[in-house]
This record gives sequence, C-alpha cells and structure tokens, in this order.
Amino acid sequence: MTDITLPHNWTPRAYQLPLWTHLKNGGLRSIAVWHRRAGKDDVSLHHTACAAFERTGTYWHLLPEAAQARKAIWDAINPHSGIRRIDEAFPQELRESTRAQDMLIRFKNGSTWQVVGSDNYNSLVGSPPIGLVFSEWALANPSAWAYLRPILRENKGWALFIYTPRGRNHGATLYEQYKDDPDWFVEKLTAKDTTVFSKHDLGLELRDYQRDFGRDDGESRFRQEYLCDFNTAIVGAYWGRAMTEAEDEGRITKVPHDPALKVDTWWDLGSADATAIWFVQHASAELHLIDYHQVNYAEPAELVRLLISKRDERKLIYGRHFMPHDAGHKRQGMGGKSIADMFYDLGITCEVQPATDVEAGIVRVRQLLPRCWFDRERTTQGVEALRNYHKAWDDEKRIYSPKPVHDWSSHGSDAFRTGAMTHHPPSGSGRVKEKRNRYLKLQEDDWSPWAA
Repeated sequence: MTDITLPHNWTPRAYQLPLWTHLKNGGLRSIAVWHRRAGKDDVSLHHTACAAFERTGTYWHLLPEAAQARKAIWDAINPHSGIRRIDEAFPQELRESTRAQDMLIRFKNGSTWQVVGSDNYNSLVGSPPIGLVFSEWALANPSAWAYLRPILRENKGWALFIYTPRGRNHGATLYEQYKDDPDWFVEKLTAKDTTVFSKHDLGLELRDYQRDFGRDDGESRFRQEYLCDFNTAIVGAYWGRAMTEAEDEGRITKVPHDPALKVDTWWDLGSADATAIWFVQHASAELHLIDYHQVNYAEPAELVRLLISKRDERKLIYGRHFMPHDAGHKRQGMGGKSIADMFYDLGITCEVQPATDVEAGIVRVRQLLPRCWFDRERTTQGVEALRNYHKAWDDEKRIYSPKPVHDWSSHGSDAFRTGAMTHHPPSGSGRVKEKRNRYLKLQEDDWSPWAA
C-alpha cells in the first residue's frame, strides 16, 4: 500500500481545532451546530478517513434522505480545489473498490464507508456501523438516532452530528440536552464567531436572502444559516407558528390519560413506509393528544396487537378509529380485502374517511391546533412531525411548491390531518382561552387539566 498521511492534504482551520482535537482524542459523541460554509462536512469526512484506518469497521455518512445524498456528498466538489470532496478525504491509493451505485467505498484494510439516508436507516444491511456522521441532523428523521444509538453503545462507536438549526425541533432538543454534558463535545459557531465571512459579506447575504424569499422568510433563512438561531420558525413550515404557540402557552406538557373519557385514534397507513397513529381524548372544547405511535412495515395483525397492547397497558377505552381513504381500497395481495376489512376481521371497526384536498386538511389542522394539548413525553415524535411538515422552495420558479414535502414528518402530519378533517372549525375560543389560562396556573407535580 502506498504511504498516505491522514488527513490527506488537509489541515483544520483554527476554529475547527476544538472539535478536531476532541475527535482525535477518542471523543465518542459530538455536536457541531456551525454556520453555513464553516466546513462541517470537511471535518467529518477527514475524521472518518482517519478513523477507518485506526479501527477496521463500517462507517456511515447519513443525509436526511437517500435521494439527496449523492448530490450533497458523493458528487460534491470542493469549489476551492475543483476536486471531489470524497477524493480529497479518501485517496484512491487507499481504496480496494468504489461502488458508485451504492455510494460505497471499501478500503484496503477492510473498512467500508457509505453515504446513506436516515430516512431508511432500519433497512440497511451488512455489518453494524462503528462510526456515524449525521449531516443536516435538524432535517433528518430523529428516530434514526434512537435506533442506531444502542448499536454504537454496544460496540463503543462514535457519532458526530453536524447541522444548522431548523427551528426548535429535535436539532434544538439535542443541542440543549447535551450542551453541558461532559461526555459530549457540543459547540455552536455563528458567522460572527469565525473568519469565513466579513461583516460586509453578511450584510450582502441578508439583503440577497430577503430579495429572494421576501423580508420575513429571508431573514429567517439568514438567521438559521448564519446566526444558528434555533428560535426562528422552520422556513416553509405549515404549522410552525401554531406549534411555537403551543409550546409558549404550556400546551406541550404532561397530559395524563383521563379514564372517564374514550380514546379515538387518527391514522396514516404505510405499506412501504411508516404507519402513524395519534391517540386523542376529547375533553370539552379541548383535544388532548395523550400518545403517539409510529411503526414501519407493519401488517394489519401487528397493528391490531399494538392497539390491544396500548389498551391493556394504559387501561384505555377506545372510541372511534379514523383511517384515511386508502384504508378502504381493495388489494389483490390481501385476497381482495381492504385494510379496513382486515381490521374488522380482527375485531376492530374503522371509519374510513373520504379523500380530501390536502390544502383543505392543512387549513383544518391550523384551525384545530389552538385547541390541542400534547403529552410531551409520549407524543414527542408526533410533535416533531407537526413542527417540521413543510413545503419546498422551488429555486427555478422562485416560489414555494404547492405540495408538502414527503419526508419523515409526513406520516405523523398526515395522521393528524385525518383526524382534523372529522372536526368542524373551532368555536367558543374565548372559553378555550379562559380554560387554558386557568390550566397554566396549576404548577403542582400532579397537574391535571380536568381540575375544577
């Protein structure tokens, strides 16, 4: 093998040294909330190159979606050198093979490195990874870390999260949860903390963002990308403001199950991806979201067992089960039966909702959210989905897409839309506000929204 010094023809910038030193000294958990163009991927790629030759194993670089991984990492070119970033980090002399179709490199020492999507993390096969980079973590499926964390804990592997903020979602939660943990390296670097951009450059960037996206969206994008501000709403989010209000008003909190009330379920069905279920109680004018569950590739029998398990565990009394229109479609693979038919055969009667306009459903959810209380612990994944459900910006047409982006947040959001369409627009808002203010005064540990 040709002698190659790693990192190859690359030196960390001064502001990158604290993270680089932590990684080189064997740090297992790291979070870098760095501004745009700060070199997050450069650090992670060169660290992975070193790690792959220090310990033979499997290494993954995860993007939010597999579809974007090729453009963002595999084919990405360093504008300063004109060379592909992966060729700079992983010289050809160190490789046994390169499989472009799978975006996988096998090194001569037996290690492998692959670019994958966190949207299909649980379908990847092969040896379990010992090193993970979560790129653009704030846009990724937060369940990926919950799934992969025990693997790294067992094999003493490392994980590096690199991203800029996207509102107060799971990216903000991870940062705040570990920023004071001595076992983690956690750092937030804004464009004012580095030498990448001058003050004049930043002023021009803000101006251009506002020209491109309008005053408010432009400033939000600038503050996210360059000032690493967690408190700006996710750009293009349908319900970002409503979920921020829910947080500010204390409606994402402890919401106990009331045994005197029935529990309805709201569904989004997935055959090739996730099925999402909200568990809801109607308490006068309020809706209490007491639980949320999401499962991949589940058969009807498994979903019925899930309902029974939830019922027995929490002593629930079920009311109505609302499913989307596709639950009524007859399927050849199911002997000509629909999902609703199969649930009925298994003892569960579902109410299949008619197909509705997505935009109408989005509006209905927006009307309904001010009446909703969410159990913080049990509905975390669903709440994150509602916060992140968004429309994409079309760079060519300079407008937002008329349709929502289909990603990990779609499942919980579509399930919520299913339930929202069974409700009329809210009334009695004055009474709701009066009740809410009374609830917020109850600070005891045994808080109950049903207190008189």
